[in-house]
Amino acid sequence: MMKKYMNSKIFLSATAVLAISMSSCSDDFLTEKKNYDNTSTEIYDYYSGANGRLNDLYYWCNPNIQGASGARLWQFPSMGLQDDHSQSTEEYSGFGCFVDPQKPMNTVTGTTQPPEYFQGTSPYGLNANAWGRIRNINDVIEGVTNGALSESEKEEILGQAYFLRAWCYYYLVRYYGGVPIITEVLNASSESVVPRSSTKACIDFICEDLDRAARMLKAKSGSGQWLSGSNYGRVTTGTAMALKGRVLLLWASPLFNRANDESRWVTAYKFMTEEALPAINACGYGLGHESNPGVNGSGWAQMFLDLAGNPEGVWVSLYNQYVPDLTPDYQRNNLWEQGARPANTLGNTGKTPSAMIVDLFPMKDGKRPASYNSYRKLEASSYTYDPEFPFADRDPRFYRTFAFPGEYWRFKGDPNTGKSCNPYNGEKYILWNYVWYNDPAKYDDPTSGDAYGADNLLDKAHGMYIRKFSDDLDVNASPNYIFNTEGKSIGFRCCQTSTMEIRYAEVLLNLAEAACMTNHLDVAVEQLQRIRARAGYDASNNYGLPANLSGDQAACMSAILYERQIEFAYEGKRFEDMRRWLLFDGGANFASIGAKQLTGWGGNTCTWLGVQPFNDQRRENMEFRLKDEYNYTDGKSGRTWEFTSAVPAEREAGNPDKIIGGKTPEMTREERDAYAVDLSEKNIKEQPLVDQLANLKEFYDKYLVRKTKKGDGYDSNNTQLYIKFEPRYYILGLTQSAQTNNPSLEQTIGWEDYTKGGAPGTFDPLAE
Repeated sequence: MMKKYMNSKIFLSATAVLAISMSSCSDDFLTEKKNYDNTSTEIYDYYSGANGRLNDLYYWCNPNIQGASGARLWQFPSMGLQDDHSQSTEEYSGFGCFVDPQKPMNTVTGTTQPPEYFQGTSPYGLNANAWGRIRNINDVIEGVTNGALSESEKEEILGQAYFLRAWCYYYLVRYYGGVPIITEVLNASSESVVPRSSTKACIDFICEDLDRAARMLKAKSGSGQWLSGSNYGRVTTGTAMALKGRVLLLWASPLFNRANDESRWVTAYKFMTEEALPAINACGYGLGHESNPGVNGSGWAQMFLDLAGNPEGVWVSLYNQYVPDLTPDYQRNNLWEQGARPANTLGNTGKTPSAMIVDLFPMKDGKRPASYNSYRKLEASSYTYDPEFPFADRDPRFYRTFAFPGEYWRFKGDPNTGKSCNPYNGEKYILWNYVWYNDPAKYDDPTSGDAYGADNLLDKAHGMYIRKFSDDLDVNASPNYIFNTEGKSIGFRCCQTSTMEIRYAEVLLNLAEAACMTNHLDVAVEQLQRIRARAGYDASNNYGLPANLSGDQAACMSAILYERQIEFAYEGKRFEDMRRWLLFDGGANFASIGAKQLTGWGGNTCTWLGVQPFNDQRRENMEFRLKDEYNYTDGKSGRTWEFTSAVPAEREAGNPDKIIGGKTPEMTREERDAYAVDLSEKNIKEQPLVDQLANLKEFYDKYLVRKTKKGDGYDSNNTQLYIKFEPRYYILGLTQSAQTNNPSLEQTIGWEDYTKGGAPGTFDPLAE
């Protein structure tokens, strides 16, 4: 029977809560997750009551994949959706608030305020406020500490609560530096005002909480007990150690370590090697599918789909397959699959990667494309990259991260039993998302959106799709979703795929970074080799890594950042890496805002690393359109693709010319499909990928041309705009709302103090 992981809130009265607290707790973690807010202290005398309060904290603190619809700002930016964070990286085009050159942020006027992470504003009430969540965590800590539970039960509950408090503070500190440290439940009064502590004090506080959590949880989780069964999804000793490693890395990074104090790196390295990695391994975590990478990255792709017992997931958020209509109290679906799938599969419409990230992925030898003007200290590939054929000769992870015209993308279900107009059922689905235009003047106009997509994608076609995390039937024979053709759960909505905020690959790459910056370059390279081996590389060419990494610290660090960019694409890690390493301008402009200047790394991290600053670039999108001679003209001349029998009658009556195709080659659907790339293990063994890609390249060469589509914005004169990330954005200021609510808090240097008439901020986030 399917486990009921991670459920939605149920609001109960205090009397009902007390009654539940005296009953036995559920076998499954978070199955009976209620709202235990505003209860009497007696609830902490019962394990089920205290555990219910704890589970409520998980609900509010765990990262969430759901996005802007129903999610909290402090949750979903960490999960790689098309938000202000990812739109400030290479992953998506479109100006997020951090990089919009026409809307510089400030903390005085109300129209261009920076994001509100300091307190949070939402209709979800107290729990949607950062300090409300911390208050509830402190209430659990106080209540359990003073309650009547056994010492073993207390440590189990408290260990998790201390971790969640550390997570809340980590999220605040990485954006604001020093914040108020509050360890008790305070009354809402002027006497309860707490000033901002130094960033160093906050880092130490977070680490202390994580040390407590690791120690308290060791008896229950330190030997892998919670990697499976009803407690899967709870944080463990290993989770606490992994987060502490991330925190120490943040403190050592250029963002907070402007002079490159090596002692911070040494502290991080010693902790990761001597304490963290042994504890994490003892908890049962490891590199998922390391011993069986599969064919062309299939093991890597499967790793994202494994549920309970997945060693890769050091910290996970859980979901279920419950139908919203039938089980509203417990429904908790992962909507990524629904959002990623194309419209003609009953998916939403798909997610569009920028052309920049498509073009920067490594080639099949593991090296960067020579045409990519960044990571200049890394050896370029011997394979020539042709943007007209972006799928040719790429890193195995490329084919599991993106989907392109002419690629099988199978799923379990038949969309044509609903209202789709698709020539395939799910098990035979091929993505053909090339387009055509009805006006020659629009053929090469990057701003034109009047294209018609093949296979009835019509105006919902994307030039490329993000495929990562997708439950590919060729990889996972028992999908995590239930495919529905009607109702509120149409398509792939009922999906229980877990998401991983911390996975084991990050543990290894965090270690690699600390090792690199303490000149243990061989250790750093070993971690990169493990990551590459799981992706499908081997020792025959040093796992695709440049030969100079063991002798060049800057090149080694550049390789680590490049690997993180590829391995963690669309996992919400890139924006934080760009902030930590000051990759927007190299950190060369802090003096302009009165902040401490960067003196380590030669005064410019971009120059030291050999990477191109992200400022003054722009991201475009792409699509593949039919060549001029095949483009749609009058809708009557020329032969159409012969798959009219797959078009449902109720849709055929609309506009069959647009539904079926335009003026196209003399080719049947079966002839066209023979060009498609099939990544299934069985097919690749019969027809090597290199031969399939050559075959698809022939199709593109005959019929398609790559077209640049507008990505980032234009001004009112239709002039292209370019990325502008201002130096003060690296560490955020308090919003107007936060300052009004607590006028005694100092504003951050570089930002305006609203309560003092716009005077410059005085709080130095780098002061110790």
